[in-house]
Amino acid sequence: MEEKEISQAVVARLPRYFRYLGELKEQEVERISSGDLSVLMGVTASQIRQDLNHFGGFGQQGYGYNVDYLYHEIGRILGLDGEYRLIIVGTGNLGQALANYMNFEKRGFVVKGLFDISEGLVGKKLRGLEIMHINRMEQFIKEHKIDIAVLTVPKERAIETAEMLVHCGVKAILNFAHVDLNVPDGVQVENVHLSDSLMKLSYNIKRYEKNVRGNVSGVRKEG
Repeated sequence: MEEKEISQAVVARLPRYFRYLGELKEQEVERISSGDLSVLMGVTASQIRQDLNHFGGFGQQGYGYNVDYLYHEIGRILGLDGEYRLIIVGTGNLGQALANYMNFEKRGFVVKGLFDISEGLVGKKLRGLEIMHINRMEQFIKEHKIDIAVLTVPKERAIETAEMLVHCGVKAILNFAHVDLNVPDGVQVENVHLSDSLMKLSYNIKRYEKNVRGNVSGVRKEG
């Protein structure tokens, strides 16, 4: 039976459900209703039910969700019941911060290798891993069966490096370079543009301030 296509909007919300359920588990909460979960997450209860119904629902009318069960089921849906081997390509400030991010391992993403071209970085160690020159990357990927590459190289090197990663058999790229990557079907790419997020914040600040000014002006006119 062919699996039905799930919209990327739904998929994008799953990690957030997983994170909130993990926090509830730590608080030893056993059950939660869609209504209570909606208050915590700031989304509607109907949205939560619709999202989870794509995967079987998991809840029961008047009974709510079993937090531990739902947490593990969403983890399974996200593929977190396995282990993924990853490398970080580019070990400047951002690459080093990501290499030191402990939640990678907690979620099953194990950092196996670090790569750069800078003579000032190659040979140094981060969390017990030696930073290797990028010319050793192809052999390393094949020997260690790397699944995911985290790309934090400058924009002008990103496309060439991504092509090398695809050629080596990497299945997915988490791309922090300021350029969108076009890769063959079967290779997954998540583009993370930090400046885009800042511009969204800027837009929302401006819209909020405009609404506040409008409301204040309206109140004054009524007076």
